[in-house]
Amino acid sequence: MLERTRKRPTDTVELRFRGPAAKQEEAARLLAKLGFESADDAIPWREAFPEYSEEEYPAVSLRAARRREGLTQKELAVLSGIPQAHISLMERGMMAIGVTRAKRLAKALNTGYKVFL
Repeated sequence: MLERTRKRPTDTVELRFRGPAAKQEEAARLLAKLGFESADDAIPWREAFPEYSEEEYPAVSLRAARRREGLTQKELAVLSGIPQAHISLMERGMMAIGVTRAKRLAKALNTGYKVFL
């Protein structure tokens, strides 16, 4: 049986807020005191990896999310209720993910489902 070699940390979050411009500096100062840092220099992963085509995005996103959580395909299959063979096909771009499966995968992988569509 294959075992995971390492568990990647997932204890960080990225927050986005909308509010009055006059309070922006105060909010940034308060968040900094809590240990948050600015993510203004972050870019969307699709811009960082232009070698992937639109058709490859769902497969790449699924594979990356599963690896980020440190799960094998079998473990993800158990958590999502989707057969491991189907997960393999989806990760290789040979099977469409679809909205229903995307929602089940997103719940198991602690992410938004739209990333898989």
